[in-house]
Amino acid sequence: MTKPNQSRSRIAAFRHAFAGLGYVIRTQRNAWIHALATLMVIIVGTWLDIDRRDWVILLLAIGLVWLAEFLNTALEAVVDLASPETHPMARVGKDVGAAAVLIAATAAAITGLLVMGPPLIDKLIGR
Repeated sequence: MTKPNQSRSRIAAFRHAFAGLGYVIRTQRNAWIHALATLMVIIVGTWLDIDRRDWVILLLAIGLVWLAEFLNTALEAVVDLASPETHPMARVGKDVGAAAVLIAATAAAITGLLVMGPPLIDKLIGR
């Protein structure tokens, strides 16, 4: 049986998680690009009627991009807190975090092309 304090703690944990989600969506321009790409994949994937296995692959790729974006945002916030003045190592940390997002987004784009490219071509040329 869950104790009242544990329930309040779990509710607070979800509240903090949703606050973090809101912060990223409100403040990170790239999050809007990821949101648009996510929406487009969902629309095109639905239109193509891709199978469950392909959805799993696409959702994992989408999740990887969002995970990288959120971790990068957290890293940037911590670096800004720890080093409010410009410092070469702070720049390295931020650049590496941004590179992680770039790698995840590139891998997701390639995954999307591999999964949805052939059925999209078939649908467009009427096969």
